[in-house]
Amino acid sequence: MASWLNSKSSKVLSVVLLVQAAAFYGFSRRERIPPHKLLEDFSLNDSNWSLQEKVDIDRDTLEVLKADDLLSRVYINKATGQLATLFVAYFQTQRTGKAPHSPKNCLPGSGWVQMQSGTLEIPIRGEAEPIHVNRYVVARGDNQSIVLYWYQARNRVIASEYSAKIYTVTDAIRYNRSDTSLVRVVVDVRNGDTQKALDGAVSFVQTFFEPLKEYLPA
Repeated sequence: MASWLNSKSSKVLSVVLLVQAAAFYGFSRRERIPPHKLLEDFSLNDSNWSLQEKVDIDRDTLEVLKADDLLSRVYINKATGQLATLFVAYFQTQRTGKAPHSPKNCLPGSGWVQMQSGTLEIPIRGEAEPIHVNRYVVARGDNQSIVLYWYQARNRVIASEYSAKIYTVTDAIRYNRSDTSLVRVVVDVRNGDTQKALDGAVSFVQTFFEPLKEYLPA
């Protein structure tokens, strides 16, 4: 018995039980829902990127997403004509079973095939450290796109789905809140030039990141 208590399995089990107990404590209290500005009111005043169109989301998709607030828009780079789609889903609580759907699981369901995957650091003016995001190259037929996405909560940018879930538990315990957002950018690849598409996606993120922070609870 003593040897088992000192084993790796015993330690892992102890950690799991502690996390479960902490999660129960954090999620058993009445949650604090932080106020946020409506994403519909988001505007991007920039000399390089302008709004091309607002994308309507069908009812079936809305029922699947179950987000409390959504933004889906296409922006155009005035100099290059490059298009970038910005999608933001905000969840004011995850205690009722609502949570962001990972793009790496949703994109295959839409017919897109993952060609490359990894992470990327993007320096943002006004931020002390670069943000760390997911980077995907996806294809559907002859079409390819660059996809960048991350989870954002309390001014914290998280690429890993696993880390995002851990932070949900710790935020529920420490701050009595479980709100989060999924932010996704898609830029089509033209003439097989994935680097140019990636550069455009990065430039777009650097443009909207700070203005968007005002619409997501800190």
